[in-house]
Amino acid sequence: MVHPDQVKAAITLAMPDASVEVEDLTGGGDHLQVTVVSSAFNGLTRVKQHQLVYGALRQELASEAIHALALQTSTPV
Repeated sequence: MVHPDQVKAAITLAMPDASVEVEDLTGGGDHLQVTVVSSAFNGLTRVKQHQLVYGALRQELASEAIHALALQTSTPV
């Protein structure tokens, strides 16, 4: 289990300009919906964008503190 603030902090550490929203889908802290908007995604495919987020959450995913992660990523408008 991980707190949504921890997820937001980890992503923001990796992508300081990111706008991050984290929703706990089940109340258990291990199934999350995360929306990330960052200029770090400029020119990247959706797969590469998601890989950046997975990299920022490597520890949480490896320890299975996050069991399921639904991502929405985009660049600033």
